[in-house]
Amino acid sequence: MTIRVGVFGAAGRMGRTVCQAVVEDPELELVAAVDLHHAGLDLRQVTGIDLDLSISSTADALGDAGAQVAIDFTEAHAARENLTWCAANSVHAVVGTTGLSDGDLDRVRRIFLTSNCVVAPNFAIGAVLMMRFAEMAAPYFETAEIIELHHEEKRDAPSGTALMTLARMAEASSDWIPDPTTDLVLPGARGAKGPAGIPVHSVRLRGLVAHQEVLLGTTGQSLSIRHDSYDRSSFMPGVLLATKAVADRPGLTVGLDTLLGLRD
Repeated sequence: MTIRVGVFGAAGRMGRTVCQAVVEDPELELVAAVDLHHAGLDLRQVTGIDLDLSISSTADALGDAGAQVAIDFTEAHAARENLTWCAANSVHAVVGTTGLSDGDLDRVRRIFLTSNCVVAPNFAIGAVLMMRFAEMAAPYFETAEIIELHHEEKRDAPSGTALMTLARMAEASSDWIPDPTTDLVLPGARGAKGPAGIPVHSVRLRGLVAHQEVLLGTTGQSLSIRHDSYDRSSFMPGVLLATKAVADRPGLTVGLDTLLGLRD
């Protein structure tokens, strides 16, 4: 039995890639595509996918098509509305949209009572492993910095992946040396300070997709942990995994690592 899937933001860069991945997976069926800016167009016109499906402007298209899971790669304000609809209509949700706050996640926990939701800042399995490795290394180093690099259209900074990495490193160790910088020639040169005072630097550059490097240092040595996504297809194995698993994950699941068995 196939899982019926609807995609929010279907005409965007990630949305098109998601639609293609869903169509190519024999366990999934793409039954609805929603994109406010391309409503009324045939999916083939926008994505090149050979599927007779009209792009809709509202989430009601998912209900009309009997979608069981909605995949959301939009923007934070749109995702909030989409999640409200999913919770009210008992549709499971898989969310890769970044910029959602802790308050947003608390709200998701409250409203998803008859369906489930997986929210992940990064669906690339390599990126999930990078975060786990950084968490494991944190207790053995006294200094650390994070550099995250993304394409020029990404609006939020730091990225959700960087924020989650910072939080987990800070949870793993509280023994970090304070930043010794006393003379900032240019304000902001040392980046933003995350949990435990760990600096994070955000780069937005045309030609990039999604990249992050975690730098850790201690006496006489350093460790660099880096992940690079060169193409949006790198996120699809994680998206498909979450789409198939979300029905069995009650309530809200944050991060892909629990689905991979890396975290309880």
